[in-house]
Amino acid sequence: MEQIDWSNLTFGYLKTDFNIRCHYTNGAWGELEVSDSEHLTLHMAATCLHYGQEAFEGLKAFRGKDGVIRIFRIEANANRLQKSSEGLMMAELPTDLFTEAVLKAVKLNERFVPPYESGASLYIRPYLFGTSAQVGVKPAKDYMFVVFVTPVGPYFKGGFEATPYVIMREYDRAAPLGTGTIKAGGNYAASLVAGAKANEMGYSAVFYLDSKEKKYIDECGAANFFGIKNNTYVTPESTSILPSITNNSLMALAKEMGMKVEQRQVPVEELETFEEAGACGTAAVISPIQRIDDLQEDKSYVFSKDGNPGEICVKLYKKLQAIQYGDEPDNFGWVTILK
Repeated sequence: MEQIDWSNLTFGYLKTDFNIRCHYTNGAWGELEVSDSEHLTLHMAATCLHYGQEAFEGLKAFRGKDGVIRIFRIEANANRLQKSSEGLMMAELPTDLFTEAVLKAVKLNERFVPPYESGASLYIRPYLFGTSAQVGVKPAKDYMFVVFVTPVGPYFKGGFEATPYVIMREYDRAAPLGTGTIKAGGNYAASLVAGAKANEMGYSAVFYLDSKEKKYIDECGAANFFGIKNNTYVTPESTSILPSITNNSLMALAKEMGMKVEQRQVPVEELETFEEAGACGTAAVISPIQRIDDLQEDKSYVFSKDGNPGEICVKLYKKLQAIQYGDEPDNFGWVTILK
């Protein structure tokens, strides 16, 4: 293959050798299939195209300094995809089939797992969608599951630094009892306009409040929010927030570090009390927040005056990455080693 400059990879798509596919027909999942094609053939009336029957996951594989490839939290991603399937009335993929497909995809593309010292990783994208041809609004009978992988660079090209966010009350990320807890493509499509507007204004992402009352913190961009104060890790609880696997991992690490953890409603005014704040997700692990501007209220909540991330954010970030790369023991059973 063409020589890859591992240290200068962007967070984007790069063609790899193979992907894994599996079809659900006549009420049962078939065998895993290996494909070297980057393209799918779909009926023009497929439910995924018209009624949004689609959900996806994102996880990563890391090559340690020992050369071993570790995949982070496969089962948690399988479980979340099952919850998404339940919410969108799609066929649920068994955990063992999900795991087998992910392991197979990584193994067949092993040469694309970046070296340890590069800071890059192999991004894994499993997704599931309805393929039945129909024009009535009802769930599909047939589904397709695909896993592809692509090497990605570190999320922070300029280093692990804090960036500004902006509160936009004129936009909602998801309805309180809608699809916010599901990792569905439609949620991300709905955030594009607000995200683009925030970027044009010089912010890294939108800081969403709850769509019902505009009183409580919801999510920031496509990530979960957390704040640090008084040795406590605080993160919002809501019926419209995607349960982030990274956030779940950080809560466990915070407890291990002797911190208290609170998952509850967080009023927007409480932002004044946090010593540090961050957004968390698979892509960046932690995106430290420099400040959050509330333009409507003419207020600015500042967490970093010099642009550097806070001490706790740095500790959590380094701790989680050390487990992912095998530099520290995995006491939680999160890592699956590729044989």
